[in-house]
Amino acid sequence: MIVKVLGISGSPHRHGNTETLLDAFLKGAGDAGAAVEKVVLKDLDYAPCRGCNACHKTGVCIVEDEAPPLFDRIFSVDCIAVASPIYSMGITAELKGLIDRAQYIWARKFVLKTLYFPDEHIRRHKGIFISTAGLSWDNVFDAAFPAITAFFNTLGFEYYDNIIANNMDLYRGIRGHPTALAEAREKGVQVVRVIEDLKERSGTG
Repeated sequence: MIVKVLGISGSPHRHGNTETLLDAFLKGAGDAGAAVEKVVLKDLDYAPCRGCNACHKTGVCIVEDEAPPLFDRIFSVDCIAVASPIYSMGITAELKGLIDRAQYIWARKFVLKTLYFPDEHIRRHKGIFISTAGLSWDNVFDAAFPAITAFFNTLGFEYYDNIIANNMDLYRGIRGHPTALAEAREKGVQVVRVIEDLKERSGTG
């Protein structure tokens, strides 16, 4: 009954503030016994959605690149941790491009109605949003939340929690933040324990 956790780094800056925060979360999940892996979107070859709506007829994306295999991997795990810094008050182009490519999955759910996630499935699959921002504004993350919500809803994951840290300019990076990395590790442990309990109660492995 091993919990599987997939981290998705949407930052174009390797090993920066947001990916470091994601790594702390994954470390906590791994310490709790989960099988963890990380995907870095900047290293994948995928194109933006063409808006052709061909998937509305077939449920299949006509663009053959590395996006559909990534969605297959997402459907094989219990928890996804989606990470993006705030750029120009929103998520990065890398992450937004991937979210848009989920259109074929959306089409299966809402147009063709060939895909359905029962409430129990959604409760057992957790989505975490991880983000950092340079500004100290409390609302600096607000524009990111709707796209993340739509992403998790489309994929059948419960939007379980945020791990966010602003004011990076003041702290001179995530390592200067007094609590963020420790809290991310703790939340990694926590979500694994929650999923383990849900899987045990539902009799799924």
